[in-house]
Amino acid sequence: MWSPFLRFLAAPGRTGVLLQALAACVLAAATWTDVHARAFTGSAQQGWLALSAAAVGAVLVTLPLLKEARLYAYAGGGAAAASLACSAALHLGYGTAGVPFVYGAFEPVALLVVLALVARRGPAAATGPVALLLAAAVIVRPLSIGVQEGSLSVAFGLTLITVVVAGASVTARMVAAYRRQREHHVRLEQRIELARDLHDYVAHHVTGIVVQAQGARAVAARRPDMVLPALQRIEETGTEALASMRQMVGGLGACGSGVAQAAPAGMDDLRALVEGFALHGVPAYFSEEGPTDTVPSEVAATLHRVTAEALTNIRKHARHCRHVSVQVRVRPHEAAVRITNDGTAHGTSRPGYGLKGLSERVTLAGGTFRAGATPEGEWQVRARMPLAAVRAAS
Repeated sequence: MWSPFLRFLAAPGRTGVLLQALAACVLAAATWTDVHARAFTGSAQQGWLALSAAAVGAVLVTLPLLKEARLYAYAGGGAAAASLACSAALHLGYGTAGVPFVYGAFEPVALLVVLALVARRGPAAATGPVALLLAAAVIVRPLSIGVQEGSLSVAFGLTLITVVVAGASVTARMVAAYRRQREHHVRLEQRIELARDLHDYVAHHVTGIVVQAQGARAVAARRPDMVLPALQRIEETGTEALASMRQMVGGLGACGSGVAQAAPAGMDDLRALVEGFALHGVPAYFSEEGPTDTVPSEVAATLHRVTAEALTNIRKHARHCRHVSVQVRVRPHEAAVRITNDGTAHGTSRPGYGLKGLSERVTLAGGTFRAGATPEGEWQVRARMPLAAVRAAS
């Protein structure tokens, strides 16, 4: 009978096992105490105790079967109403015939468990009033025979226990809400990361395919011999785009399984990226300064993303571009990349998501990011990444 209830109380890890054992032991001890003391047999007033305890016990067994949060409030309110009605009947009966026993152990314990469940699972709007009713039902019962020294002591003890149970339940609810919020933020960050990857890699390759297809169509009539190399290059770029998509899908699976995702690109990929760039016959010139092969993979991946986004923007927006250069410089404490072109941007172009996303990525990693026109009239994208912190972490 109690197994669904105990499973319902279970929390992750050892805490759930301890809560199960504690709830089972306290409920069993309370039930044995009432049966041994014959709390529910004898006078008519003790019949009210039996009826009230049965009603609360029925609610306690029913709670694990409920699926909707609002039903917790209804069930908890019903248990509190039954207990308070019994306390009122005991008080009236005590005034005429006396009540020899009102300190039943099972009902207060059951009400406290119901209080814990309602505070943990009930709807936010109704949890407060229902919890107050349940707390009143627990505390008022000893006072139903009158305000005496013994009843006040029992009521004070039950008050302390009620406060502890309610506080622990509310704390558990807040911790669960924090965990859900944290998981939501993690999923949101993963989606943002996926959006950045799609923009940084797939959009770069797709833009290259579009530009190369436009170039092939433009020269098809005058230079048919250039169409076949252009188609071959389009095929290679499409293959690279598929590889990037597979890598991102594999990264999503790795995140879901708890396996760390490998860095998507390194310095060799950065060199290949610049080498494969072409815009209307204008290549990109690549230069290196310093020990570039010693750059950590995380920093190299960021430099690769910055370069890919800059080259993609050049393909999209740079008019009459005649010179594109990519310079990588490595110093003992930092690595930097600078992408420069002498084209002019479209006047109607709006700032896209790519540069904003790159700025956030570089800044979060402790680096600096700049994009804008130079005094010479060129457009330049620059990123600097610190190396000391990354190497120390490695």
